[in-house]
Amino acid sequence: MSKSSLLLDPGFELTLRPMRYPSFYDMYRAAIRNTWTVDEVDFNIDVNDLRDRLSPAERHLVERLVAFFATGDSIVANNLVLNLYRHINAPEARMYLSRQLYEEALHVQFYLTLLDTYIPQPERRAAFFSAVHTIPSIARKADFCARWIDSIASLDRLETAEDRRRFLLNLIGFAACIEGLFFFAAFAYVYFLRSRGMLPGLAAGTSWVFRDESMHMGFAFEVIRTAREEEPGLFDQSMRDQVRAMLREAVDCETQFAEDVLSGGVAGLSLKEMRQYLEYVADQRLIALGLPIEFGASNPFPFMALQDVQELTNFFERRVSAYQVGVSGEVAFDHAF
Repeated sequence: MSKSSLLLDPGFELTLRPMRYPSFYDMYRAAIRNTWTVDEVDFNIDVNDLRDRLSPAERHLVERLVAFFATGDSIVANNLVLNLYRHINAPEARMYLSRQLYEEALHVQFYLTLLDTYIPQPERRAAFFSAVHTIPSIARKADFCARWIDSIASLDRLETAEDRRRFLLNLIGFAACIEGLFFFAAFAYVYFLRSRGMLPGLAAGTSWVFRDESMHMGFAFEVIRTAREEEPGLFDQSMRDQVRAMLREAVDCETQFAEDVLSGGVAGLSLKEMRQYLEYVADQRLIALGLPIEFGASNPFPFMALQDVQELTNFFERRVSAYQVGVSGEVAFDHAF
């Protein structure tokens, strides 16, 4: 393949030197340094909190979250394998995707352990794994994911500009809407509970997943930025409109989930605030994509602003207590969460 090949050209470039996209290799190296294991998460206090401290409404919130987590990362991993790896044509980018696939498996293990710990009864646990079919608010999100996976399932090669637009829409759907909105909304519920001193094991594991997902989004947005730079005509008005419509639908999907999660009346957390937070996050994703904001919403949750400070500014100060492998170096987070 010619060295003048573009990132989304068909084929499998094998040559790492000279490296065309060193930023992807740097992301791969940063991800390797950002290593943790599920064995480091201590759920002992969580078990006591679930039994003794949570109200029925809070317990419903947690159970809906766990039901979503049961299959969420498996869906993302499937899209990575089926649709992303074969179409991003740079070996250094595929190195990062290989690492991301490992991290998705780690997240699946974390949520499996969470389910086994929180829901010890096998028959009840089975119901959580089938939530994508039986709980309407989760089924709607699963349908959103499935439609975007299927949107390029038959796309073997990115031969035309329209093929590349279809691919980028899939990538945006998963990075901005699924990982970047559905997951981050779930994180907000976890950090709300943490702000009240509950479920520290879930919060600790979620903080590590939070950092992984932040890096996954950073990689996807860099792929999108690079593709736009190489082929400016890809982001025509029709595609811009599709991206905005996609994010509006994602906000509506997640609002329906919020209505379910908060249906018992969780003290200190309102549906209005959750909708505002979803709109705020959607605007941040649009900014990351270089598009005008849609909602003009501000972040209503101080505990999420604190999360930004705690987790992003101290990213490289963690040692054994937070990561098995210490981290050094520099990283830039260009997006607010």
